[in-house]
Amino acid sequence: MAVTVVRGHGGSLPYEAGSFDAAVVSLVLCSVPDSGVLLAELRRVLRPGGELRFFEHVRSANPVRAVLQDLITPLWRLMAGDCRPNRDTGAAIREAGFVIEDSDRFVHRATPGAPALTHILGLARRP
Repeated sequence: MAVTVVRGHGGSLPYEAGSFDAAVVSLVLCSVPDSGVLLAELRRVLRPGGELRFFEHVRSANPVRAVLQDLITPLWRLMAGDCRPNRDTGAAIREAGFVIEDSDRFVHRATPGAPALTHILGLARRP
């Protein structure tokens, strides 16, 4: 299957509703100003039954780790392109009207010395 990468702004994609079979977001929902706006636009351009594949930072389910994420987020945003590692991205995907069919939560350290952050990897569908 051929894949075409296209230009566009996530909050206003220049495509008709239902134009795509699938969309991928990878480490972007943590840094956009309003992930709900981007997710709503992705839902609009996906056909019914279309797939949203995601790999994102998420807020930890561990209360201690979640508080640590809250504490590092202001400095992290300055150093990492406005990334907010404490967002509840799974909830945002569901709130945008997607149905999460598969999701794996795990802690991952991107590089030696970097903090270990909770991530999710999964598949959601537009009903």
